[in-house]
Amino acid sequence: MPNREEKRNLETIPVGSLGIIALEGCRVLGDMVDKFLVKWRTEREHEHRDSLAFAGYQRDSYLLNAKVPRFGSGEAKGMILESVRGCDLYLLVDVCNYSLTYSLCGHENHMSPDDHYQDLKRIIAAVGGKARRITVIMPYLYESRQHKRTGRESLDCALALQELVGMGVDNIITFDAHDPRVQNAIPLHGFETVQPAYQFVKGLLRHVKDLQIDSSHMMVISPDEGGMKRAIYIANVLGLDMGMFYKRRDYTQVVNGRNPIVAHEFLGSSVEGKDMIIIDDMISSGDSILETAAALKQRKAANIFVFATFGLFTGGLAKFDKAYESGLISRILTTNLIYQTPDLLEREWYINCDMSKYIAYIIDTLNHDSSISDLLNPNERIQSIVTRYRSGELQ
Repeated sequence: MPNREEKRNLETIPVGSLGIIALEGCRVLGDMVDKFLVKWRTEREHEHRDSLAFAGYQRDSYLLNAKVPRFGSGEAKGMILESVRGCDLYLLVDVCNYSLTYSLCGHENHMSPDDHYQDLKRIIAAVGGKARRITVIMPYLYESRQHKRTGRESLDCALALQELVGMGVDNIITFDAHDPRVQNAIPLHGFETVQPAYQFVKGLLRHVKDLQIDSSHMMVISPDEGGMKRAIYIANVLGLDMGMFYKRRDYTQVVNGRNPIVAHEFLGSSVEGKDMIIIDDMISSGDSILETAAALKQRKAANIFVFATFGLFTGGLAKFDKAYESGLISRILTTNLIYQTPDLLEREWYINCDMSKYIAYIIDTLNHDSSISDLLNPNERIQSIVTRYRSGELQ
């Protein structure tokens, strides 16, 4: 089977010279993406490669040097240390990287999503309108959990999107947006929410042997009604049954910013003896996922695998260690789209799904102004990897 990069027909003229700015919190992912692009463009034979339109097409790195230094007061400024005039710019930002710190009047402050978002705006401001096009790749969409109004409250995600396009951003690419309808805030601009379904399936099949992928032995579970769409997609592509939990909440009180869950009610056929795939957009504290897993175990489910695009693990890893030791969960798969602690990467129950190659495909294709629709629907690739798994080819 030929490599996908050889199959990508990128004969069109690039929009502009490719430039990637990976903000500090996204530096590791940015380096990995850059390596793929350098490799592909070195290998790619292009008949127009020597023409003016392809000037700077093959380089040692597409990463541009930018930084956001801070004053002692905690204030900051964005600086780009090389020319971006006429560039097709891609800005990578991880608003969840709390490992970064800065000095605030002598105190060490950890960077919050607000800080990362502010730094992104500083870099856009430093571009000063000189780039040909600006695309923001923000895997975890800033404030995406505040996407609708219940009561008198702010709509932070919509405000942020409008602010970015007001500053000259042409396209925003995010992954597994909490609610994609938030794009209604910027109806005249590009907004893509990408699903890592293929990377999850690949991660599971590469690490777990002897799975029987059919409706008699496996089932996909959505832990709530909001995640039904992604569960239906995985179930349909893999030819599995699906079930759903809905959360009964106590709307008379608010704990940690939300109404506490009273019970998880299940809708679906029997799960007895079947392997479960629970799929969600994020693991925050993890309570909801573990309660769902416990409810499935009570119904005599076999192995439980959890797919979540963003592993925030805000309550630490101890509860997941315990769940793994007790046999409640078999594996948890999340992506490297946001910061992962070294502790998490060492866990026996954890499978890391690398998204750098996928992001590189998206950047490469968009820079050539080609369609990314085939990248957004990975059905073909999923079918191919499942076939290889069943025939024992997958190592």
